[in-house]
Amino acid sequence: MTPLLEFKGATKKFRGVPAIRDINFSLEKGEIHAILGENGAGKSTLTKVLAGVYQLTEGEMRIEGKPVLLKSPSEALDAGIAMVFQETNLVPSMTVAQNIYLGDEKLFNRLRGLYIQAQRFLLSLNFYVDPTALVSSLGAGKKQLVEIARAVHHHARVIIFDEPTATLTPEEKYHFFNLAKRLRDQGLSIIFISHALEEALEISDRITVLRDGELVVTDNTRNFNRDRIVQAMVGRNLSGELYGKDRQREARAYGEKVLSIENLSMGNAVRNTSFSIYSGQITGLFGLVGAGRTETMKIVSGVLKRDFLHGGNIRLHGNSVRYRTPSAAVKDGIVYVTEDRKLEGFFETMSIAQNIQMGKLATRSNRLAIVSMAEARELARVWSKRLGIRAIDANARVIELSGGNQQKVVIAKSMVQEPLIAIFDEPTRGVDVSAIVEIHNFINELAESGIAVVVISSYLPEILALSDRILIARQGRIVEEMSVEEATEAKVMYAAVH
Repeated sequence: MTPLLEFKGATKKFRGVPAIRDINFSLEKGEIHAILGENGAGKSTLTKVLAGVYQLTEGEMRIEGKPVLLKSPSEALDAGIAMVFQETNLVPSMTVAQNIYLGDEKLFNRLRGLYIQAQRFLLSLNFYVDPTALVSSLGAGKKQLVEIARAVHHHARVIIFDEPTATLTPEEKYHFFNLAKRLRDQGLSIIFISHALEEALEISDRITVLRDGELVVTDNTRNFNRDRIVQAMVGRNLSGELYGKDRQREARAYGEKVLSIENLSMGNAVRNTSFSIYSGQITGLFGLVGAGRTETMKIVSGVLKRDFLHGGNIRLHGNSVRYRTPSAAVKDGIVYVTEDRKLEGFFETMSIAQNIQMGKLATRSNRLAIVSMAEARELARVWSKRLGIRAIDANARVIELSGGNQQKVVIAKSMVQEPLIAIFDEPTRGVDVSAIVEIHNFINELAESGIAVVVISSYLPEILALSDRILIARQGRIVEEMSVEEATEAKVMYAAVH
């Protein structure tokens, strides 16, 4: 049978450098096809060509055997191809219902009727989102659900999901997987991009692996396991390095108590929680969505403010502190690496060098705020080498980088501030397996150098692999502490739920 969608010798170049080269790829009707690879392997470039964002430099694209050239996302949508991007493309000032039906409005609209229609549609997908809510008020997971609903509404024949589960709760992932399988059974074709290899093995019918812009292998999912995928992605076996396969390790000894949190409170998000942080240790902070993990550490780093009355106390080296801005916390040696790199982590139109330099300027070590581009380029060279940031040069705009390299820039921008306490919030979200190993090694190096490290993660294997001690949050407070020697997935999850 003729494939629904096909690439022949597909090549796309940026500044003369190929992001993908000579790729032959096909998508059958009624299949879920996973595309896997490291950051920079060409996954997003390939799918953005499909979605009309980019046009091929060489080769051709065919739909049902006929050559096509899609010059814009609207042309792709008219051809039946919709893409749900990793970073949502919703209108923040509009409601959920208005975003779903945007571009498909009737001549006369009644908001009440639109909301009722949207409510029925969302419930049919098992998405529990208020259609009257402004998108700006939603969390990252809910925004992703609205993106998915919008793509389904447009009756696309092909839906491309770029990291669709990165911000979803376990329950939301379960509903998404069921939805994807229902759509496949109805004859839709789905392209699924994810760094969660277990998800690709669970949901897909076929898997294609890209490496350095080239197609390495395409095969039926039943012929893959995790090790074969990793081998194809990076050209070597990472089983011994990824997520601490040597779990029989001893925790680092307690260093100096650098931070003490006493009865911290902020509305209903953080409620009367207490714990301590020690130098030279990695403290893992685990909890389900809504447990207050991120909010707690944002208060510590000055991003959020605790309750004015009865908000508790934060002691740094024994001295009580109350930060009203992140810059004050940075000055005292506390940095927070955000979980939302696009919204809060970098300046997308600036270069790698400029972003890292901005982190240096935030320390106020340069009181005249004189920007030296020579210094910026040297900082970029040093940190690109240390973290393995892969780009054409230091002048490349951060928006042009892959997700993993963007994450490394965010980390470099924070670490150039020479922190005493480094807080990493979901440090490997949307990052490939090779970059995960590099980031984990870097975090371990920080702890070995005596820095107090906090890692917030919703991925339990990551918490168990990195942490010397684990704090478990539930309903806004720390409810239990475990050492890495005694912790198991079952024990940690039980404490987080019950």
